[in-house]
Amino acid sequence: MNKLHPGALWQFRIRGLVMALFLLVFAIAGIIKAGSNLDRISAGVIVVFAILVLLFTEIYARLAYNNWSYEFTDTNLKIESGIIWKRYSNIPYERVQNVDITRGIWARMLGYSSINIQTAGYSYSPNNKGWSEGYLPAIDMNQAEKIRDFLIKKITKKSGGL
Repeated sequence: MNKLHPGALWQFRIRGLVMALFLLVFAIAGIIKAGSNLDRISAGVIVVFAILVLLFTEIYARLAYNNWSYEFTDTNLKIESGIIWKRYSNIPYERVQNVDITRGIWARMLGYSSINIQTAGYSYSPNNKGWSEGYLPAIDMNQAEKIRDFLIKKITKKSGGL
């Protein structure tokens, strides 16, 4: 099984930090609403909490990165992802409709691309976060182009050419 580009670690870290910041804001709002005085919270407690958040974020990023893999077989694309709730996808090449490559600013700086492999019969749902069925979040730029060319050849082969 192939792994994601190492730059994906940063993508997962940022996602974890955003979630941690979101939770921190709600925790502070809860303390204020409960009537506690923020002055009583010592700097040491805040530092320990920040270290725990950073440690948790790093563990999450590494687990998310290590548990995302993909493989191209003779007949389909296999994708495995997830830490607690695992997702296993098998995408037959004959269902592939389109292949998109996207490169945001962070992806360009870190040297990777995201690939969306759109398939017949797959519709949007909030659970898939707007990703296509064949979403690969961080692939080396050159490898992404090779994957797109490979899949486009499979598409044109099944349709008898363009």
